[in-house]
Amino acid sequence: MGKYDEINEVDLAYQILTDSGKDNPIHYRDLILDILKRKNKSTQNEAAAISEVYTMINMDSRFQHMGDGKWGLAEWNPPEVKRGRAVTKKLAQDFDKTAEDMQE
Repeated sequence: MGKYDEINEVDLAYQILTDSGKDNPIHYRDLILDILKRKNKSTQNEAAAISEVYTMINMDSRFQHMGDGKWGLAEWNPPEVKRGRAVTKKLAQDFDKTAEDMQE
């Protein structure tokens, strides 16, 4: 048994990207070929193997497409904070109260 036999392709992709570092996203083809090589999978139908692993990575929320065919980890870019209506309404009320206080 090889070193990577017990780990699935998606977890191996996560490990490879973690090791590559935040400033080093990897092109999907290079990433997938690295996974297949580490797992000693035969690539008689390379296109099908790439498609299968790409689909698994694409469906996993830990990964993020970084553009130009490169993938990184979602944790490298924290999500944007979105302001909901309640927050916007509260800010408007606070602004109105401050304006009223200034007029007094």
